[in-house]
Amino acid sequence: MKNGFLANLPISLSVFAYGIVLGSICNTKNIDYLQLMLMNIFIFAGSSQFVIVDMLSSNLSLTTIIGSAILVNMRYFLKGTTLDKLFLNSSIKQKLLIMHFVTDESWAITMKSMKEKDINVYFLLGGSLCIFLSWILGTSIGYFFAELIIEPKNYGLDFTFYAMFIAILTTMYKSKNDFLTFFVTAIIAIILEKLLGNSIYILISAILGSFFSLIINKKARNE
Repeated sequence: MKNGFLANLPISLSVFAYGIVLGSICNTKNIDYLQLMLMNIFIFAGSSQFVIVDMLSSNLSLTTIIGSAILVNMRYFLKGTTLDKLFLNSSIKQKLLIMHFVTDESWAITMKSMKEKDINVYFLLGGSLCIFLSWILGTSIGYFFAELIIEPKNYGLDFTFYAMFIAILTTMYKSKNDFLTFFVTAIIAIILEKLLGNSIYILISAILGSFFSLIINKKARNE
C-alpha cells in the first residue's frame, strides 16, 4: 500500500488541481459542502461528478442525471477486466471495496508497475487512496476558497484535467502501435460525440479502440 501510495503522488497533483475546480463550481452552483463530500465518497469519479454538477443546475430529471453518470463510468468495467490477475485471491467484498476507489490514474500506474515488478492488489489500493485523499483535499480547498478562483483559466486549472490524461498516455506508450491506438480511438470518440450527443460515445469508442489494438497487435505478432 505504501509503494502504491508513493507511486501515485506525482500524478495526484493534477487530481488535486482539477479537484479545486470542481469544488469552486459546486460553491457557485449552491451545492453545499456535505453534498460535495457525499459525492466524493459514494461516487468518487471526477468526470462523472463534473457531469452531475452541471446537470443539477439544468433542472434535468434524476433518471437522466444518473444514466449519464453511469455511462461515463462504464469504462471501469473495461479497466476492471485488466486487473483480474491482481484480484485472483480476493473475496467479492474486497473486489467491490477496492474497485470503488480505483481511478484512471491509479489504474494506469498499476498497469505500468505490473509490467515492471511483482505487485499485489494492495499496491492498487494504496495508489487509489492517494488519489482519493488528493481529491478530497482539492475539492475542499476549491469549495471554501471559490471566491479567490473566479477564473480557473487564470491559474491554468482548466488544463489540469487534460494534462492528467496526457500524463497517463505517456506512461502507457510503448510502441508506434500504441500511438496508432490512441490516435484512432480519439478520432472515433470525437466523431461519435458529435453524432450521438451523449456520454455513451465514451464506452463505444473505448470498445472500438480496444478491438483496433487487438487487430494491429495480432497482425504485428504474425509478421
